[in-house]
Amino acid sequence: MKILKYLIEAIFIYVLFFLFRILGINLSRKFSSFLLVRFGFLFRKKETIKNNILKVFKQYSDIEIDELIKKMWFNYGLTFAEYVFLDKFRFDKLPKSHIEISGEEILVKVKKAGKPVIFISAHLANFEIMAMELEKKNINLAAIYRPLNNFFLNPFMVYLRKKYLCKKQVKKGLMGTRETINYIKNNNSIALMVDQRVGESERYPFFGIPAHTTTIPAQLALKYDLEIIPIFLERKEENFFKMEIQQPINYEKTLNSDEDKKNITIEINRIIEQMILKNPTQWIWTHSRWK
Repeated sequence: MKILKYLIEAIFIYVLFFLFRILGINLSRKFSSFLLVRFGFLFRKKETIKNNILKVFKQYSDIEIDELIKKMWFNYGLTFAEYVFLDKFRFDKLPKSHIEISGEEILVKVKKAGKPVIFISAHLANFEIMAMELEKKNINLAAIYRPLNNFFLNPFMVYLRKKYLCKKQVKKGLMGTRETINYIKNNNSIALMVDQRVGESERYPFFGIPAHTTTIPAQLALKYDLEIIPIFLERKEENFFKMEIQQPINYEKTLNSDEDKKNITIEINRIIEQMILKNPTQWIWTHSRWK
């Protein structure tokens, strides 16, 4: 039954992608955002999203929650349509510049140092373009991704990511961790999203509530003496993006590696919280982070 569901879903999405290429990016964004605002509830239960929002914004009224959900689906729809136009983002073939990057001096330092770093971010705005823009700035990079559950769609998404976002893609998991270490040893920086629930991982405070949190950035940083650099992405008016490369996270390495890992991970969660609060309408509230 699940295979049939995935097949129908894949056919529908492939048809939409084909239609988007015909319509062009502007009409596709409008159409896609309209669809997600109207029918997003078919993909994630509104009650789940509402419960997530109330964990962060405890005083929100039903009207405020509905407005936040609407704007979230709207941004999600824009991002969905943009997948089939990643070539235009990659090769700057849009009618006008699509992004402004602040903190480029930090990238200059990274390149001069000749040592890998770990770039972290969250699923905000069009989160996919982070790795793309870093690679366009000549950062040696490997990006960690989570495969789609739908195995009819996943190969196409991996193809898009490798061709236009970042050539070196690492699948999350045990084998992926080994591959990540090999990339680091070969002087490649790592980019990953750290705001989603990761299986039955350790729990650390996220908006004051224990949540399953990846400790991979902390472990890699401690083991290989790497800097962790947060990146904030935001969609502005007329689908113009701002990408803020922030200062590396300050951490001290002591003889207690478990405590070091804990402190770094808590700080990462705090930084991600700040990113989300800057523009909560552009974060994906659909994931059960606190499950």
